[in-house]
Amino acid sequence: MRQSAVIRERPPAGSVGPVAWLRTHLFGSWWSTAVTLLLGYLLLRWGLGFVDWAVVNAIWSVPAGENGQPDATICRTAEPAGACWAVIGDKARFILFGRFPYESQWRPALCVAIFLALFGISASRRCWRRELLLIWTVALSAIGVLMWGGVLGLEFVPEDMWGGLPITLILATFGLAFAFPLSVLVALGRRATDLPAVKILCVLYVELIRGVPLVSLLFMASVMFPLFMPVGMNPDKLLRAQVAFILFAGAYLAEVVRGGLQALPKGQYEAADALGLSYWQKTGLIILPQALRLVIPPLVNTFIGFFKDTSLVLIIGILDLLTAGKVAMADPVWQGVGTEIYLFLGAIYFAFCFAMSKYSRRLERSFGRARNR
Repeated sequence: MRQSAVIRERPPAGSVGPVAWLRTHLFGSWWSTAVTLLLGYLLLRWGLGFVDWAVVNAIWSVPAGENGQPDATICRTAEPAGACWAVIGDKARFILFGRFPYESQWRPALCVAIFLALFGISASRRCWRRELLLIWTVALSAIGVLMWGGVLGLEFVPEDMWGGLPITLILATFGLAFAFPLSVLVALGRRATDLPAVKILCVLYVELIRGVPLVSLLFMASVMFPLFMPVGMNPDKLLRAQVAFILFAGAYLAEVVRGGLQALPKGQYEAADALGLSYWQKTGLIILPQALRLVIPPLVNTFIGFFKDTSLVLIIGILDLLTAGKVAMADPVWQGVGTEIYLFLGAIYFAFCFAMSKYSRRLERSFGRARNR
């Protein structure tokens, strides 16, 4: 039996490739061409101006004055004016680590490295095992030892001296680590029709927390909460802020998880019941994995917003990353030099938020391929 050879012809030239993409998306019509050229001109002009300010005319270092402090006069009188990146070199350690003792700043730097390694390990699906919980416990314990000290020959550093990037990572990491399980329980409680008391409590919690801004929760945790504590018991303000963040994030995440539970087809619940599974087996093995897979984008969106909301702790006197940058700008030596610090802070926030966004997209594609098999 003869088999006819299949002749594969190449697509016509100009219908595929970069030229075809440009013709289709950017130069498909006269108005598309005009908009493309106008935006291209504006982006090129802005880009060249930014490079000229940030690189060509930038000031990377300044001489020391008579008192040993940097002399930033050149940054205010230079012509043509350019970025004064010398402020980052002078204030970077204060912005990143706050008032932590200078000679011991290797400790918060190591804590940041541990956080990053912990995030990287947790992002790999091959590490999603029970051992990961042990890794988190050991890593967070090591971070506590490094930040507090008082053991292993390390100098004790009170929490009032902490600041900068470690504070932001501590608030965000511990907040999300405790808020996510809380949100799952609250979301399940809101759907527990056979437990009306639990459902009412969960509804009241979510509506109350979502009905007030985070600033009010932080204020209440810092000012009003100690008034209700027994005499002699006064938790530090970092712990109070952490509790406020957990409660705030838990309420918003609970609604996201509840949306995933409602989007799941009813047949999944009926199939689990037909298998004779208990409530917790059905929930943990069938319902929750599918529901959480459906709400990955809004979950990550909430994580990103929560990470940026940690900057609000400045109202209760905690020196987070953004607050440390503002304090650095208040230094009389660097008066009038603030844009560079804001760009430095923006780059740090963008790096973390962009990494979360990219990981979310990769996770969606991975789960999408698994569903299509």
